[in-house]
Amino acid sequence: MSLPSRRAAVSGLCERERYSQRRACALMEMWRSSFVYEGVPETEEEKRLRERIRQLAFQHKRYGCRRVRVMLRREGWKVNKKRVHRIWKEERLQVPRKRRRRRSVGVKGEVVPKALYRNHVWTYDFIEDRTVTGSRLRILAVLDEYTRECLAVEVARSFDAMKVVRCLEWLFLTEGTPEHIRSDNGPEFVAKVVREWIRKNGSKTLYIEPGSPWENGYMESFFGKFRDECLNMEIFRNERDAQVIAENWKRRYNEERPHSGLGGLTPLEFASRPVSSVSPTASLRLQDAGLEVEPSNCGWTKNRG
Repeated sequence: MSLPSRRAAVSGLCERERYSQRRACALMEMWRSSFVYEGVPETEEEKRLRERIRQLAFQHKRYGCRRVRVMLRREGWKVNKKRVHRIWKEERLQVPRKRRRRRSVGVKGEVVPKALYRNHVWTYDFIEDRTVTGSRLRILAVLDEYTRECLAVEVARSFDAMKVVRCLEWLFLTEGTPEHIRSDNGPEFVAKVVREWIRKNGSKTLYIEPGSPWENGYMESFFGKFRDECLNMEIFRNERDAQVIAENWKRRYNEERPHSGLGGLTPLEFASRPVSSVSPTASLRLQDAGLEVEPSNCGWTKNRG
């Protein structure tokens, strides 16, 4: 039983059964000091904090207690995790747990090469959803594996190789040319026109083993967040409506959503962080890989020497 339930039971025994307070507390296995304790009245600051936590939980329905705490600290609230967790539990704002999938048993594939700097390795893949009328939607997402930044989300009824090329062409002009592009063996990615275009523009392709999605772990993780926080929370009327909603979520993901794998930073904050914030161990590891540090927004750059 919870503490409020025990306190109510002791009060009932004392009032209706004429038990003494000592005996009622002993029967309910409760300390008398806990029964007579009167909590401190909630301050105005505590009320504002509680209201702000409720607002953030309603606005971001799939955010948990830790991510909400990061957002509160960004807004200037001086709170620790215990205080936020206490209010979170009192308001019963727990995020429903997802059922754990059965993991495959066997040797896991290696994710090589691992991205060491911005525009080192990009990854792209498709995810599907439906409109309110049941029409199929395919969504192409492109991700930078180092910064975790979502570079593009393109929505269409169907995709062919030329649509993939047009999406990459725009990204190469606006974001720069990556050294490698990772994908599965889907027909849109292994098409000759796509492979030739990537090669001519100075990049290389990386294909994972068929039936080994864990080799593209960053994209699978991104799709899990995208499905949980956007696709499952919205109803799409048509293709254009889905594109607008996906673009808005992409902006929030890049600029507002704290990323636990980046130390609580957003992808854009991580990409533009000062070089001095990188640990010495990471600095030595990247220098051994032929990289040097330059004061630029990209963080690590290739050693031209």
